Amino acid sequence: MVTPPGNESTETPRVSALSLKALFIGVLCVAATCSLVTYAELVVGKIQIGYMQMPPVVVGILAIMLGGQAVLRRFAPKLGLKMHELYTIYVMMLLASMVSSRGILEKLIPILVVTNYFATAENGWQQKFFHWIPKWAVPWNPDGGIKQFVTARFYDGLRPGEHIPWALWIIPLCAWGVFVALLLFAFLCMAVILRRQWADHERLTFPLVQLPLEMIRGESALPGGSREPFLKNNLTWIGFMIPAVIFGLKGLHQYAPSFPDVTTDFDLNSLLFSQPPYDQVGFFHIYISFMAIGFFYLLPADLLFSLWFFFLLTKVEDLLCIHFGYVATTMPMYGEKTYQGYQIIGCYLTIVGYMFYTARPHLKKVWMAATHLRDRKSFVIDDSNETLPYSVAFWGLICSLLLMAEWLHLLGISYFLALFQVVTALMVIGLIMARSTSEAGMLLTETSFRPIDIYRMVGDPFKLGAQNLTGLAFMDGFMLRDQRGLVLSGFLDSMKLADGVHVRRRSLIGVFALSLVVALAISGWMQISLPYRLGAIQMYGYVYSDNPVRAFHFASSTLSHTLPGLHLWDIFNFVLGIAVTIGMVTLRSQLAGFPFHPLGYALSGSWTMMVFWFPCLIAWLLKTLILRYGGMKLYSQMRPLFLGMVLGEIIMAVLFTAPALVNRYTPTPNFPWP
Repeated sequence: MVTPPGNESTETPRVSALSLKALFIGVLCVAATCSLVTYAELVVGKIQIGYMQMPPVVVGILAIMLGGQAVLRRFAPKLGLKMHELYTIYVMMLLASMVSSRGILEKLIPILVVTNYFATAENGWQQKFFHWIPKWAVPWNPDGGIKQFVTARFYDGLRPGEHIPWALWIIPLCAWGVFVALLLFAFLCMAVILRRQWADHERLTFPLVQLPLEMIRGESALPGGSREPFLKNNLTWIGFMIPAVIFGLKGLHQYAPSFPDVTTDFDLNSLLFSQPPYDQVGFFHIYISFMAIGFFYLLPADLLFSLWFFFLLTKVEDLLCIHFGYVATTMPMYGEKTYQGYQIIGCYLTIVGYMFYTARPHLKKVWMAATHLRDRKSFVIDDSNETLPYSVAFWGLICSLLLMAEWLHLLGISYFLALFQVVTALMVIGLIMARSTSEAGMLLTETSFRPIDIYRMVGDPFKLGAQNLTGLAFMDGFMLRDQRGLVLSGFLDSMKLADGVHVRRRSLIGVFALSLVVALAISGWMQISLPYRLGAIQMYGYVYSDNPVRAFHFASSTLSHTLPGLHLWDIFNFVLGIAVTIGMVTLRSQLAGFPFHPLGYALSGSWTMMVFWFPCLIAWLLKTLILRYGGMKLYSQMRPLFLGMVLGEIIMAVLFTAPALVNRYTPTPNFPWP
């Protein structure tokens, strides 16, 4: 239970996360996590076990540790890990998985080489981009030709007798390391400032924390023996068996087609909208994910309803536009139509403004703590149990944003455009993505626009020039598209989890720093060496030949003046997004039981909801029925069943990944979170 603000002294005594035993085991687990995530996602490329906001690989390793500890307790109870030590190890693995996957390295490494390798006479990338790329930013020579040795061997693999050109990578890795350090520190500062407002004042549920908390606490989670331990509850294992049977059959079908397959992906585009003009309806699939259903069961009913309702509303919009003959373009680098994308931009900006408005009392105290001011009418906030003092977090965030903008200026982007880029990416998109995890339990975080899409409403990106667009392409590929593995959410979840295991948050700074440094070093080495050994062109195509290529393709289209311009209709939809969101916020504050939540509107056009809209609908139906006919008592009793479903799907993903690590061509089932 969270202690009310101002009453911290009544908390259960907290312990430090800096246990030498936990840190040592944590480093070993970080190494294992990085190795598993890198090999599974980039070499095997079939089951993505690391890029989600609660990565399956982390829960899988935690489950193995708990099983080993149960055996160990029979023979040497004193050698077992305590609750806070398990927590430390979990947090280290969580952050390691994020930075080794889409959070940092899977997008950073490819963007440094893609321009040189994929440049051709036809696309003209050499003439458009090479001149504007600083030599310190990439391992190849921008004054040279295309497909230089360092990039050609990265994609095609080394030939006998050749060696990895590590010397060419040192300078760009150090340079980008500075930017990554600033980004991670900015996320940490944001998490410190947001934590009390979101966790204590607004009482967000942080759904993704619930499963690891139940697993880590074990029988310690039972005050007075009020209920069964999670892993000894029969409902947990009933829930576990549902996805275990389903994905077990799917996996066996891959080995022996005589076993029945169970479909967890229904392509509604092919089934319902295959004929013109209705084939212009956006991506529309049904994915059946028991893990998502389990997490969404923990959400408030109005938010659950809004998530699936607003997604289906985007499909209604598509059908209406088709019916009236309106041909819409799509958002550059994203899947939704521009009229939806600009509604979402308006919604994002309004929600962020409202979040700052409602957090005024808290932010005022943060400001007072940061500037050492005193206000007789209100006490100064106590930050002794925060990961960083508020003065460090506040000024650290400001300095990080300014220095990141300066770094991008050195990359070639004009300073104020760079500052706009950074502030929008972190303080608008980053905030909504973090909110989607902390409040809506989204396993995937993905936005629907980039800062340049806001700029398009007031100016032509072509007029920014080749130098700015080249720098922006690096940012598009690295920071802005595909937000999965958002480290900001990892920090927030770790701080929330600390309350459940009574860990001092101030001790987390050492845990965070150690795990991030070790993870970046191990994963960085692997994600450079593996492509040279195997050839990136033979590895996971999305990471090496899709996402980074899109970024420079968009920049190339802008420079060629072939990018479709905006229409007045798009600007109208931006204003509409603001008006609808203001209306929802106002009505929610005035009417009890108002069914619409603005976060559902904000996420409606994202890849996240394209994947998870149907699990939201199922969870909403089940929760509504349970509450109506069983009340809160039955809802609470059924909680282990749904968390068991989460655990079951995660464990099955890890089990089917294991043989593929030995033989990358081992058949594996498709899991419903692409």
